[in-house]
Amino acid sequence: MNQNPPNIVLIMADQLAPQFTGTYGHPLVKTPHMDALAERGARFDWAYCNSPLCAPSRFSFMAGQLITNIAAYDNASEFPSSILTFSHYLRAMGYQTCLAGKMHFVGPDQLHGFEERVTTDIYPSNFAWTPNWELPDERIDRWYHNMDSVFEAGCSASTFQIEYDEEVSFSTRKKLIEFAQDPEKPFCLVASFIHPHDPYVATPEWWNLYEGIEIDLPRNILSYEQLDPFSQRIMKGIESNNPKITEEIIKNARRGYYANMSYFDSQIGMIVRTLQETKQSDNTIIILVADHGEMLGERGLWYKMNFFEPSGRIPLIMAGPGIISRRVKSICSLVDVLPTLVDIGIQGGMEQPEYVQEIDGRSLLPLVQSEIEDGGEAIGEYCAELTPSPVFMIRRDEYKFIYSEGDPPLLYNLKVDPDEMNNLTGKAEYALLLEEFENEAAQRWDIDKIKSDIIAKQKQRHALYNALEKGNVTHWDYNPPRDASKEYVRTHMDWKFATERTRVPSFKKSS
Repeated sequence: MNQNPPNIVLIMADQLAPQFTGTYGHPLVKTPHMDALAERGARFDWAYCNSPLCAPSRFSFMAGQLITNIAAYDNASEFPSSILTFSHYLRAMGYQTCLAGKMHFVGPDQLHGFEERVTTDIYPSNFAWTPNWELPDERIDRWYHNMDSVFEAGCSASTFQIEYDEEVSFSTRKKLIEFAQDPEKPFCLVASFIHPHDPYVATPEWWNLYEGIEIDLPRNILSYEQLDPFSQRIMKGIESNNPKITEEIIKNARRGYYANMSYFDSQIGMIVRTLQETKQSDNTIIILVADHGEMLGERGLWYKMNFFEPSGRIPLIMAGPGIISRRVKSICSLVDVLPTLVDIGIQGGMEQPEYVQEIDGRSLLPLVQSEIEDGGEAIGEYCAELTPSPVFMIRRDEYKFIYSEGDPPLLYNLKVDPDEMNNLTGKAEYALLLEEFENEAAQRWDIDKIKSDIIAKQKQRHALYNALEKGNVTHWDYNPPRDASKEYVRTHMDWKFATERTRVPSFKKSS
């Protein structure tokens, strides 16, 4: 890698399972731009989220810390301003930092280290979505997932998600052009899209891409009785044990997801093309991730909220200067992104910052600059709705261990059982391995303390939300600043100034 600090463009998808991309081997899903990115860069085959839910996963990703270390339990957990993120560290090192799109920040701080945020968010920034573990059977219909997304899948001229992502797309391209006007200043731009998150509704361009294609069914559809207790609670909670869900309904929903996957892929193409057109491609590292995966009917489950492979695994691709073309087999997770980004800046000649808060990940840069493997591991924690106790995951070597107090443990060998259909718990030859995982979990997590903190913070947030909804309400939702008097051509500026400011490469430099 050269000694000029490379730019960083981090593209983030929402609810994107790599298993449903052409890049990771799906025979039907069309993702040519992701394919091209992986072809010239490094593709991680065993990357995981640290919590299979939007806000907790994103907070962990931003902070490089596991969710129980920062109390990022659910989709209404506050992300405190005192927690440093990769944008704080990169900004301190000298990077310009900008966020376009979703990050599901909850609380009054809607920047968390970013110098600029060019779009609003798409979900609430307050405590409205707080679960209540003291009433675990109480359903909050306003925001709990149910099967509406499956039954209502199809084609539409517009959706709120398309409107949002089109704004993210426009703002991202505009910002990349703006950055190109001062190529000596390195930048980190996060472009975070809502697709292919449900609802599974696609516009005609992308829906019709799968016209005449026989959509595949899930590999394994399990009944309620065949599921483990936690999965049973999820199935009951999202109402996916509905006998009205036919094969045609399942195929229709999957078609919508595939179509939206291809739409998201087109945004990758737009970003790569913009970097090329603005002469920034040679000094920009692109990183592609998602916050979590999507079950899409596998095991009879939909959406996320569990640690099975379709929900817990994510895509991770890196491409750019100094990164070789390879497939990385070492296990990793989203907490590894922060030290990787910092390492990129350090290798570019920037001064290493002091980690003033403990980081739970490690830099992945050595794995994409050579053929080495370090084995790695992924730690997962789920502390949100549809469970009365935290759910933990340890993914190491070929094994995955899942545990929740009161439920029988789950242990799978993913090398021989990639669909996780054969629970090794209770088999004599795996008794010692299971005991080792259980002992590690007992040492790693103080379950009673975590549960106590979760319930206390839920109570606190419920009380705060109820109070703040009375009287004059001040919303935390982010309003991007905009001054029309400084846009395009105005009274106080010469049109030549506007032309020179927005033309990249500039006429002077190219002539």
